[in-house]
Amino acid sequence: MGQQDVWRLLWRFNSLKRINTILRHLRMSKHTDAAGDVILEKKGCAGVITLNRPKFLNALNVDMIRQIYPQLKKWEQDPGTFLILIKGAGEKAFCAGGDIKVIAEAARAKQKLTQEFFREEYLLNNAVACCQKPYVALIDGITMGGGVGVSVHGLFRVATEKTVFAMPETAIGLFPDVGGGYFLPRLQGKLGYLLALTGFRLKGRDVYRAGIATHFVDSAKIRMLEEDLLALKSPSKENIAGVLETYHRESKNDQDKPFVLEEHMDKINSCFSANTVEQIIENLRQDGSPFALEQLKALDKMSPTSLKITLRQLMEGSSKTLQEVLTMEYRLSQACVRSHDFDEGVRAVLIDKDQSPKWKPATLKEVTDEDLNHHFQSLGSNDLKL
Repeated sequence: MGQQDVWRLLWRFNSLKRINTILRHLRMSKHTDAAGDVILEKKGCAGVITLNRPKFLNALNVDMIRQIYPQLKKWEQDPGTFLILIKGAGEKAFCAGGDIKVIAEAARAKQKLTQEFFREEYLLNNAVACCQKPYVALIDGITMGGGVGVSVHGLFRVATEKTVFAMPETAIGLFPDVGGGYFLPRLQGKLGYLLALTGFRLKGRDVYRAGIATHFVDSAKIRMLEEDLLALKSPSKENIAGVLETYHRESKNDQDKPFVLEEHMDKINSCFSANTVEQIIENLRQDGSPFALEQLKALDKMSPTSLKITLRQLMEGSSKTLQEVLTMEYRLSQACVRSHDFDEGVRAVLIDKDQSPKWKPATLKEVTDEDLNHHFQSLGSNDLKL
C-alpha cells in the first residue's frame, strides 16, 4: 500500500470520526434545548413529559400546553402506557409558573392569547386530575403557579429537599388559580388560606407535611427513582405506589424536624377563619406575635383587590367540584388580566423589579362588593367548558 493510500484511509477514518461526533452531539441535543420547550417521550412503561426551559425555570407557555394536552390524551388511551411521569429540566425548577410576562404583554396589546392561555391551561389541569393512568409529578425544585397546576392534581407528587412551593399570585394582581380554589381550602385547617393570601413559601419535606406532595425523596435519588419506575413491567397503581413508598421510607432528610408551621397552626386556624380580609388583618393585629406581624407585613404588600378575590375564591371553592372551580377561575382570570393591578404587579415584580406596585384601588376599604361581583360574573358563551 502506497503512502497516498494510507493518507486516503486516514482521511476517511477522520471524516467518519467527525461525522460520528456530529451525530452524537445531535443525538444529545435532542434531549436539551434543540428539542424545544417540552420533550414528550415513551420510555419503558411510561409516557414522560420533560418541561425543557431551564433558563426560564421551565415556565409554561401556550405552545407547551398545546403539545402536552393531546399527548396526555393519547397516552391515556394507549394500552402500552401504564403511567405518565412529568419532570423539569435543569437543577433549579420543576416549573416556576406560567409565562406571565408574555401574558401581560398580550393583555396590553388586547391579544387573544389572554383568553387562550388560561382556557387551555385549565383544560390541561383538569386532564391531569381526570387522568385514567397513574400520574407521577417529580417536583424537584421550584414549583409555583402553573407548575402547581400540572402536578398537584395528579395521583402522585414527589417532593425533595430542593422543592420550593408557593402560590404568590396576590403579589402581581392575580389570584392562586390552576385549581387553587379547589385544593387550597382542602389542606389542613386554614393552611391553604395562609398560603393563598400571603404567598408563604413551603420548602422540602414541609411540602409533604402540608399534604401537597404525597411522597418525599432525596434529590440525589430522584433519577434512580425515575429509572425504577420506567423499568416496571405493566405496573398497577399499587406497584407504582410501592416503588415510591420504598424511596420515601429510605429518605432521612429532615425526618425529625417538625412541620415549619406546626407551632403556628392554632393561630393560623383562628386568624384566617374570618369571612373578610379586613377581619383576618384585625385578628393578626390583635394576636401581635412575631409570626402574626410577619403575615401582616406580607398582606400589606399584596393587591387589595387580589386579596378579596382570593378569599372569596377559596370560600366558594371549598364546596365546589374541581370543574366548577376551574370555570369560576377562568372568569376571574379574564377580569384580572384586563385590570390595572395585573399590569402594575407584573411591572413591579417581574419587569422593573422595584417591588413597589401602586395598586388601584389602594386600600381594602375601596374595593367594593360591586368590583368583586364583576370578577365572578359569568362570561356567557365564553365561559370555560370542561
